[in-house]
Amino acid sequence: MIKSELILKVAEQNPHLHEQDAADIVSAILDTVADALAQGGRVELRGFGVFTAKRRGARRGRNPRKGETITVPETVYPMFKMSREMRRRLNPGEGAG
Repeated sequence: MIKSELILKVAEQNPHLHEQDAADIVSAILDTVADALAQGGRVELRGFGVFTAKRRGARRGRNPRKGETITVPETVYPMFKMSREMRRRLNPGEGAG
């Protein structure tokens, strides 16, 4: 599902909202999650999962084209861990695990 499909789904499930209002709501939620992660925070959506920002420290790498050693700067990347409820919905045949 892409963002525009999500907006349409929200608008369909809430007929009192105009499609532009649904788009504003979806954008506000996604922007809030991105801002929280950019500030090093954590976003927990009960029954869905947890978004966090992980840091990968600077390290030495190798340029595969020339074979020379290069410095790879520190990077921050998003991580997602699904909740148990989400895991059960995706894998209904599994046990309680």
